[in-house]
Amino acid sequence: MDGFDRRYGTAFLIATATLCGALVMVLEVLGSRVIGPFFGVSLFVWTSLITVTMVALAAGYAIGGRLSDRKSSPDWLYGIILLSGILVILIPVLKSPVLQMGLPLGLRWGSLVSAFVLFGPSLFLLGCVSPYVVKIAAREMHNIGRTVGSFYAISTVGSVIGTLLTGFVLIAYLGVNQIFVLTGSLLIALSVIYFLVFRRKWAVAVAAILPLLFLPHDAHVSKVMADGTHVERVADRDSFYGNMKVVDYSFESTHNREMVIDGMVQGGIDVNTGQSVYEYAYLLQFLPYAFNPDGKDCLVIGLGAGLVPGWYKQQGVNTEVVDIDPTVVDLAHDYFNFDRSIPVHVEDARYFLINNAKRYDYLVLDVFNGDTTPGHLLSTEAMQLIKQRLNPNGVLAVNLIGSLKQNTLMTASVIKTLKTAFAQVAIYPTFDPAQGDGTGNMEIIAYDGAVRTPQFDRIQNMQIHPVAQQMVNQLLEHPYAFTPQADALLLTDNYNPIDFYDLWLKEQVRRIILETTDFDILLS
Repeated sequence: MDGFDRRYGTAFLIATATLCGALVMVLEVLGSRVIGPFFGVSLFVWTSLITVTMVALAAGYAIGGRLSDRKSSPDWLYGIILLSGILVILIPVLKSPVLQMGLPLGLRWGSLVSAFVLFGPSLFLLGCVSPYVVKIAAREMHNIGRTVGSFYAISTVGSVIGTLLTGFVLIAYLGVNQIFVLTGSLLIALSVIYFLVFRRKWAVAVAAILPLLFLPHDAHVSKVMADGTHVERVADRDSFYGNMKVVDYSFESTHNREMVIDGMVQGGIDVNTGQSVYEYAYLLQFLPYAFNPDGKDCLVIGLGAGLVPGWYKQQGVNTEVVDIDPTVVDLAHDYFNFDRSIPVHVEDARYFLINNAKRYDYLVLDVFNGDTTPGHLLSTEAMQLIKQRLNPNGVLAVNLIGSLKQNTLMTASVIKTLKTAFAQVAIYPTFDPAQGDGTGNMEIIAYDGAVRTPQFDRIQNMQIHPVAQQMVNQLLEHPYAFTPQADALLLTDNYNPIDFYDLWLKEQVRRIILETTDFDILLS
């Protein structure tokens, strides 16, 4: 093996194959954290990332194989690795202009093009590594099969390690930008070690280190908008499940705070009063209570800023919360004054419902994964499970983003699925259906037995923020008469195509987010 000390060359090649295989998966997993705040974390985003990874690696295998036949020196291999490291380090720098370029292309093409530009070049170069490693290691043709098999197995083991480390460790303890810098630095360091130890090329090694001097730094975001509103990102954390931000908006005496997960607002308060500034929170509080005013126990699935469970606790209701993400719990406690005495079960909702036999008078389902309620919580199986956890007079409230005017298939399908488990289902939109395009948050109330008259007199004196008071009072009075669709689907664990049929709605939601949220706030 030219350029290698034979005693250590094979071991270094093994280390190269393992590390490069691991870092390929680091890039793929991290991709969702870069484009998620802008395009969501839907099926289409993951499809784009997987497509880019597979295409880039395939191109790298093909081109790398041809190049290794012509330029078989290890200098070329570690030059390629050096270049890939530099490109990875540049991802945090390039993501802002690339994402701005991709946004006008829509959810599908925008996510695909952005992923190609940001991750394609470095993944292509890492794809070149495997054929080069095999070319250098296979000194005799009679052991080529064993050599190829061994090194591809080593590379795959590296990929497994990279996936596990990223998903289970790195994201929890490092920011996304820091992980990109770490990944690029490891690739550069691998190249530097080769040129120093095996080639004694000090000048090349020094030149390879230079990019590390220009590492990007995370910036604190604080700015004044054109209308005079001061915007400040006071928290920015990556968890196992998404990117979390806490954003403050101040104008004169007004001071509002929002929790944002992957670009989607998950709750907002007036910091001066602690009251919600969004109508949906009040409907989730008041409607179940009005339909069952003597309830004693409440389960809220999906914590967000913690406003809904906090309200039930204030009414003397025994309240519990289920949320899969411990980072959400920390942010709710630290920034939204969520009552620390309320029990929070940090686990998947379906898992909790299966293993917890307790029954509740109120069950509030307020969960979003990106732009959509997870399908496994909207299936017939999930509805039957929820029904088992409700007392005979229990009420289910579901916070859903849907459409009441156009492309209503998925909204109708959710209603149809709910009706397989509950005798009564009513829709309370948090917007005026007569205005606009008829899309937005809607609260769906479901229960068994005869039709009930909500006892709104029990909530007449409840406090509502002035920003939301008029709309909340208007929305509570009349449920929306939704006409069932003949072609509505029955959503099951086996067949639940919400991500596909609601694509247009996701694009609409993302467009609204980008129109109402400053780009630098969304950028991690």
